[in-house]
Amino acid sequence: MNTQLKITELQEIARRLRRNIVTMITKAGSGHPGGSLSAVEILTTLYYHIMRHDPANPHWEDRDRFILSKGHAAPGLYAVLAECGYFPVEELLTLRKLGSRLQGHTDRSIPGVEMSAGSLGQGLSFGIGCALAGRLDNKPYRVHVLLGDGECEEGQVWEAAMAAVHFRVDNLVAIVDRNGLQIDGWTRDIMNLEPIAEKWRASGWHVIDIDGHDFELLIDAFEHAKVVKHQPTIIIARTVKGKGISFMENNVDFHGKAPNQAQFEQALKELA
Repeated sequence: MNTQLKITELQEIARRLRRNIVTMITKAGSGHPGGSLSAVEILTTLYYHIMRHDPANPHWEDRDRFILSKGHAAPGLYAVLAECGYFPVEELLTLRKLGSRLQGHTDRSIPGVEMSAGSLGQGLSFGIGCALAGRLDNKPYRVHVLLGDGECEEGQVWEAAMAAVHFRVDNLVAIVDRNGLQIDGWTRDIMNLEPIAEKWRASGWHVIDIDGHDFELLIDAFEHAKVVKHQPTIIIARTVKGKGISFMENNVDFHGKAPNQAQFEQALKELA
């Protein structure tokens, strides 16, 4: 599946994903809306414009891989997988329910999910393994790993960053969802990451620094990454936590809190 749609169509899909994210988290009474909403344009671009994948054949050997390293943003990934047809959209309402396969963090039992997540910092290492396996097997697929910016405080991320450069893993693209907030507050106050682009560049990565909500810039960045050789690419996607819902935007309270009924209704009105 590599459906190349007009920007207006991608924007409409993104709006629908946001409605699904807010709806499933409200229904569950728990979840992580902020970091799911900030990544919507990234996910939409990958699944509807960039990646080769087949919802009817989730284990297709030549599929492009997407790895959600910041696994608490599972509602965002579930929403796009359901809209693409990996499982019914109605199943989203079972998020975090007893017996549901849609857990609070991603699990490989779910069609389309490549990595079981939970502890942060592991996705880039996993992605490098997938990319190197593709190289050894002479497969054409590319690997995309979405990291949180708070997650980039993890030492394992930087160990993986060095390994990717050392092995010249050019079929790998990392994306940092740079929304500036983590569970305890602003990243600049918890553990300042800036100058984040320069740090990745100094490590040997090809760096693209863009607005993570601009579809045209995202498409250009992912297409450009395809022609970069002998080094991995990272896209620093500057985003807004809780994007699309006024009272959630840049609000650390909604890192991991479900909206109440009144807030839910307001959110749906804003996303109408």
